[in-house]
Amino acid sequence: MFSQLQFKPCQAPLWAKGGHLQTLWNFCLPDSNVPIDSATECLILPDGDQLALLYSPGSSDWVIYLFHGLTGAASSNYMERTALMCIERNHSVYRVNHRGCGEGSGLARYPYHSGRGEDVSEVIALGRQKHPNKRHIAVGFSLGGNALLNLLTGQKGTVLPDYALSVNAPIDLAAASLKLQARMNRIYDLYFVNRLRQAVLRKYEEGHLPEKLCISRLSTLKDFDALYTAPVCGFKSVDDYYQTCSTHQHLTNITIPTILLTSNDDPFVPVASYQSALVSNTTHMHIEKVGGHLGYL
Repeated sequence: MFSQLQFKPCQAPLWAKGGHLQTLWNFCLPDSNVPIDSATECLILPDGDQLALLYSPGSSDWVIYLFHGLTGAASSNYMERTALMCIERNHSVYRVNHRGCGEGSGLARYPYHSGRGEDVSEVIALGRQKHPNKRHIAVGFSLGGNALLNLLTGQKGTVLPDYALSVNAPIDLAAASLKLQARMNRIYDLYFVNRLRQAVLRKYEEGHLPEKLCISRLSTLKDFDALYTAPVCGFKSVDDYYQTCSTHQHLTNITIPTILLTSNDDPFVPVASYQSALVSNTTHMHIEKVGGHLGYL
């Protein structure tokens, strides 16, 4: 089926040449300010945590699920821009907040992470129950993309969408964590850790943590995952978390039509992880020369 698709290359404007500018402008450009008509729905997970979903109904035969990246939310600009594109085409859209994010703040004891394919599965199951006669497409951005791939490759969860799109997913978590620490990328590393520290503080204030964690402002993302994500989520170590939840070695297990989109100049998701990966015959890997991380301006 992918032989019939024609991908238009990303023609970057002069002011957004290169991966860093693509990445930074994505977050700096103003939003459209177009209000999105949506209702908040709460999904109770098997362990008692809840996800907050923003649902926008549509009249087409398609239901689109959007899963955000690290420190993002349903209100992140790339989530809203994608939702608006789908809504304009009369598709139904679920913008999903991962555990404790956005409208779901305070509704989850446990944190989200790159391997939560079971959460993605629960969202798809809810959508299939409510829209049994429609087709279902899951779109995961960055961390959300790798969580989606954990579902698609059979690592976590059981209920699949009909089609999937993963955008700039860190399919090799250890390699991505190392690249975040390199040179200019340390700016992104510090940004993520600062926002994650704030999220952990909120969990303590909400009563979801028994004690206040001391996480240095200068910690790396790997340090944070070692101190918090891995032990709280039941992994033996940060290396166990990264190895268990990476998906680059499992992409041959994907059975539904799936597109893996990434860029050659993503500052902190190594393109080499994609270039060395094997994929199934239902999967198409598309690597843009320019695009940065979730940019593609």
